[in-house]
Amino acid sequence: MTSSPLEMYCYRYEVYGILILQATKNYEKAVQLNWNSPQALNNWGLALQELSSIVPAREKQTIVKTAISKFRAAIQLQFDFHRAIYNLGTVLYGLAEDTLRTGGEANPKDVSPNELYSQSAIYIAAAHALKPNYSVYSSALRLVRSMLPLPYLKVGYLTAPPAGEPIAPHGDWKRSQFVLNHEGLQQARISEQKQVPQSLSSRPGDVPNSDKRLIKVDVPDIIFVSACADLTLPPGAGLCIDTIHGPIFLVADSWESLDGWLDAIRLVYTIYARGKSEVLAGIVTG
Repeated sequence: MTSSPLEMYCYRYEVYGILILQATKNYEKAVQLNWNSPQALNNWGLALQELSSIVPAREKQTIVKTAISKFRAAIQLQFDFHRAIYNLGTVLYGLAEDTLRTGGEANPKDVSPNELYSQSAIYIAAAHALKPNYSVYSSALRLVRSMLPLPYLKVGYLTAPPAGEPIAPHGDWKRSQFVLNHEGLQQARISEQKQVPQSLSSRPGDVPNSDKRLIKVDVPDIIFVSACADLTLPPGAGLCIDTIHGPIFLVADSWESLDGWLDAIRLVYTIYARGKSEVLAGIVTG
């Protein structure tokens, strides 16, 4: 009996699904055997990303978020691993498209499509800065560059102590806007905040910064960037930027937000360390 074209398609689709699922399990085993391999984590993320395209909608977001965690883990092991950086950008872009198609975030705690697009653009821009001759990265950057909060790479909110007082009473810490570009991280001045695109995470009562004393971290001064938990910090997702002038402590709005800040600052520093800051400058200011 001859199968119809539709039956053949369904059969091939089923076989493809089985192969992708098996590949996912194989890459998971590879990571278990070699947990500190960025390439194995990247491959696992790619297999999960492919798997997410063929599973029912109710399962897709969970698999996508797992893929994101694998790409991010690969980057944390090798900060200049441009393939994982680019892949993380593409999976975030796909998540933004899905979120927009389903009518936006279903839960107030979910990240909005616009913020997902912006996050995607950060990773794609970083991949291009590290490998400016890769045509795939260049093409992707042309698609997403307008989604960056130009002339910055990242704009968002962090809770900070008064400038020059890394250890201050919790009541003195204020949530305010920060901007990140190829030169470093800085609190936005009042005059700048009128020009900086307003983040969707802004809240009533956020405190504008006076122009007199601002927290500023220049990229060449950075030694290490990490998450931190300390009783001297206000409750929340602590961020420590260790510099040649001493540590700077900040608090992100959530652990998910912290991941984004950690990645962005580390990527800017890595691009600087690889001598590619001019490429990144061209992306955000050109």
